[in-house]
Amino acid sequence: MNKIILSNLKEIEQTIQDACEKSGRSPDSVCLVTVTKYAEIDWAQSLIDEGQFDLGESRPQQLENRIKHFPDSIRWHMIGQLQRNKIRKILPDIHLIHSVNSLKLLKAIDRIAEELSIVASVLLQVNISNEESKQGWLPDELKSQWNEIVECSNLNIKGLMTMAPLADNPEDARPFFRKLREFRDQLQDSSPSEIQLTELSMGMSRDYSVAVEEGATLIRIGSQLFTGLK
Repeated sequence: MNKIILSNLKEIEQTIQDACEKSGRSPDSVCLVTVTKYAEIDWAQSLIDEGQFDLGESRPQQLENRIKHFPDSIRWHMIGQLQRNKIRKILPDIHLIHSVNSLKLLKAIDRIAEELSIVASVLLQVNISNEESKQGWLPDELKSQWNEIVECSNLNIKGLMTMAPLADNPEDARPFFRKLREFRDQLQDSSPSEIQLTELSMGMSRDYSVAVEEGATLIRIGSQLFTGLK
């Protein structure tokens, strides 16, 4: 195990534990998705050797290449923008797609999942901060399309994902994480019983402790894991 990566990982795990204790949660309720899009193969292998089996990639082509290098036990998370023409290639190997950002993309995944005879697990990306530069549904838009969304029969819609605005102070992200959790609860109340929105993917290297305090179940950490490596 690379000593720098191990040290960074232990620091992240301690921060998660502290945030869970502060908010009265179990650390087992938070999944660390280690984002390996900029990592060397041996760096990613070091994480796997330490028991990190949830790996995140943001580029479909790189994900395809990486799958060949690692065992089937890896749970691959697609966290970046997914073009419709890439769905078929990666869908059978994906544990969870975090970045479903439109009804058109959602329906394309649903159709291809049916053709492949699988059920695809997805999160719906919400532009909770209403920033023009960000992908995803605006909350009112998602609510207006909700009945159509839940009719997709080849998907397991597991929850929501968001990215907070960039800020130097992690506390600035707290209102947006809280807003996503509250919005998730509203959607859950209006959903059929088979829809269980248990997952909230929010929080990255700069703000994940605040995200955990506000209810994140999946945090996406890349740069902090590899700080200090050349």
